[in-house]
Amino acid sequence: MTANTGQRTLGMVLKGYPRISETFISNEIRLLEEMGFKIHIYSMRAPRENFSHESIAAIKAGVTYLPSSMLLGLPALLYHNARLFARMPRRYLDCLKLMKQRFRLAPKKHTWVKHMLQAGYIMQKSVLDDGVDLGHLHGHFAHTPTTVTMYAAFLADVPFSFTAHAKDIYTQDPRRIEDKVERARFVVTCTRYNEQYLREHVANGNPIHCVYHGINLDLFSPGDRRPEAEPPYHILTVARFVEKKGLDTVLRALAKLRAEGLEFRYTLVGEGKAKFNRRIRNLINELGLDDVTTLPGTITHDEVIRLLNDADCFTLGCRKAKDGDRDGIPNVVAEAMATGVPVAATDVSGVPELVTHEQTGLLCPSNDPDALAAIIRRILTDDELRRAIIPAAVDRAHAVFNNKKLIRDLGAIYKSHGVPCGE
Repeated sequence: MTANTGQRTLGMVLKGYPRISETFISNEIRLLEEMGFKIHIYSMRAPRENFSHESIAAIKAGVTYLPSSMLLGLPALLYHNARLFARMPRRYLDCLKLMKQRFRLAPKKHTWVKHMLQAGYIMQKSVLDDGVDLGHLHGHFAHTPTTVTMYAAFLADVPFSFTAHAKDIYTQDPRRIEDKVERARFVVTCTRYNEQYLREHVANGNPIHCVYHGINLDLFSPGDRRPEAEPPYHILTVARFVEKKGLDTVLRALAKLRAEGLEFRYTLVGEGKAKFNRRIRNLINELGLDDVTTLPGTITHDEVIRLLNDADCFTLGCRKAKDGDRDGIPNVVAEAMATGVPVAATDVSGVPELVTHEQTGLLCPSNDPDALAAIIRRILTDDELRRAIIPAAVDRAHAVFNNKKLIRDLGAIYKSHGVPCGE
């Protein structure tokens, strides 16, 4: 990072740090630091995994972990907020009024009190006590991290912005996002699909920018991989075990293919809450896929890359969940394409922005195991199609998902809105 004397800090408010499933955020922070931004991370909870990606070690930003429990963390939250109130009573009361205005839109009232207290903790403990000279705050995800960001920015009297991703957009009352968009200096989102939704549902004239997450293309290459595949084919899925990933659709498609005599082995990387984990394992058993399925759980990014290098097809069954949640563009789709692994997926949300049917992959409607089975079979067995799709997909990933280029675009957006940078 560029050395700067007296440079003001860009504060990043995250749900958790580091998180195995959010490589794109850690990569973003690392690359922004390389551009000259001085960053301090505010994590709303401690890490839940006992390991992290190697890229985390390259990040220079300091980290403040906010008390995450209203039970165990309440003494610290109350202590620092009481001190802050004594120091700036009028501004603190004004922030309480802001919270009260938004209170009627809150589904869980107690969490909004916690978010206000966490914002006060940032201001007193980090800014006033520890001397972090905030010049701007940015929240990743439009729900709770941006709520904390908004209150902390109000208390610190600095502008804020946020990045809206997927679930955070589609599972909360649009009025809550609209209020945040109105107060933010600018908003970033990661797909054109999201951008269109935000403009149609919460547009109020404030800038909304679309910047794809991107991937580190230095890590992904088809190498000397042959485009043709041979049975038993290796089919790969990497996904959190949640409804929107459509894993049941994938498993039913695979059961159909096996009944038709297709020889394959299947690796399903990821996990979720205990209830969903059990449901997936039970479905694998019911469909008779136990002997061809490997479940490695949550693994490192390097291990995912090794699996991609061995895979013949990557598949996902993304869908719109009952609560409205849906994917943006799963980064692992771009990673598969860049590695030369052809993708068979559903045409949900932003996925078609990267995967063009019969050009850079194959797509089908969601919730249709027969249709997914058909495109998986086709992408495994049609050698002519593979020879056309694989190089086109590699080119597409390089053209639109290069994180080194995209971070320059993002950095330019930050600087255009006055976010302090050392360059």
